[in-house]
Amino acid sequence: MDPVTEPDATVVKSDEEWRAQLTPAEYQVLRRAGTERPFVGEYTDTKTAGVYSCRACGAELFRSDTKFESHCGWPSFYTPLAGSAVIERTDYSMGMKRVEVVCATCKSHLGHVFEGEGYSTPTDLRYCINSISLRLEEKPLS
Repeated sequence: MDPVTEPDATVVKSDEEWRAQLTPAEYQVLRRAGTERPFVGEYTDTKTAGVYSCRACGAELFRSDTKFESHCGWPSFYTPLAGSAVIERTDYSMGMKRVEVVCATCKSHLGHVFEGEGYSTPTDLRYCINSISLRLEEKPLS
């Protein structure tokens, strides 16, 4: 898995605008690449059908039919929506190489993606995403 070259964000706001729009907890995760505590997020165990969007800008990111139970403490998906919904970038912030996942539309931090963990999913990827980065629009999927 190779991180892709980043396109420019299409939603651009000042730090003050993001702080005014987001709660302090949302701001910490989405704009400062924080992480919510495991097993406390509103979507960790959700099985509701629908589309998960970026809480900061509303861009559609993941579908519920790609969500799976990884038991890691955060919502897990095996693939984002087709196209360029997310950007993957190398992250060394914890003293190890990881791949950060950000919203392609507003460059907000969503979580990280891991591969080769042995889950029985079609991609062998786990997009480990903070619930607080997402908003679920309930709707039947075709």
